[in-house]
Amino acid sequence: MGSSMSWCFVWLIITFFCAFVRSSDEVASDSLDAFVQECALRTLVHHRPHTGPLYKAILPANLSGMEVSVVQLRSRQLWSRGANFSNFHIPSRTMPVPHVKRLVLVYQDLGNWSSYYYPLPGFTLLSSVVGLIAYDASNLEANRTVQLNLNTLGKPISVHFGKLSSFSRGRMSEARCAALSANGTVYLSDMSLPTVCFGREQGHFSIVVPVKRKQKWKSSWVGGFAVGFMGLVVMTSVGMVVIRLSRKKRIAEMEKQADENVVLGMIWIGRSKMPSATVTRTQPVLENGAAL
Repeated sequence: MGSSMSWCFVWLIITFFCAFVRSSDEVASDSLDAFVQECALRTLVHHRPHTGPLYKAILPANLSGMEVSVVQLRSRQLWSRGANFSNFHIPSRTMPVPHVKRLVLVYQDLGNWSSYYYPLPGFTLLSSVVGLIAYDASNLEANRTVQLNLNTLGKPISVHFGKLSSFSRGRMSEARCAALSANGTVYLSDMSLPTVCFGREQGHFSIVVPVKRKQKWKSSWVGGFAVGFMGLVVMTSVGMVVIRLSRKKRIAEMEKQADENVVLGMIWIGRSKMPSATVTRTQPVLENGAAL
């Protein structure tokens, strides 16, 4: 009983930890949107804005590299003419949901913070993450404004990207448009135009390419083959040298032993010098014992 309770407790801890890790990115991106919204609306209140002009929001120094801009529009203006600000082009016949008389469009360019707030395992960002979010502008001084949806009646919202990362060289054929949701879901689509993506609703977007996987097995196989071949050559050369040395040594020993055991004289036969025994063979003897 105690053992099973312990395992249940451990399982609950692991489940909680996994859920916390999975939701940490979502919390970070949601908190960023809330903070950016606050900065953008504070900018509008400070400038006492008219409908139409685009204002650049002032961000704290610790978010250097990130850019936020904001514009206030009438709903009927969005319906009749659409909106073409920053990286986004919203088509005409677009309406806010729920319907309001005035709305605020907040544009984000996360710059060098893109991969921090929207990490994409298995992909490399070719552009910074840009975002578009609409809010109710009925009361800009309220503590919290209502986020709106944009109904484009089936027409796409185009996202135009400027300068791409150096990783894009030679890899634009692999580039994909990525629509990034706050819960970590990524929707990929093909690029029909260079550096232009299309979306059916507001959100965050970027251009990505798959991470190149290094073929370690191929390089290791080639390296192993080269090392093995060189080792074989070296071992063959060393073996041949050892055989030659042992053969010379054996011949030298045989010659030394022959010199020590048998003393032979040398005679010349023609132009050749030949060994000759100093003792003659046994003299022939007749049957009666007399020598010849």
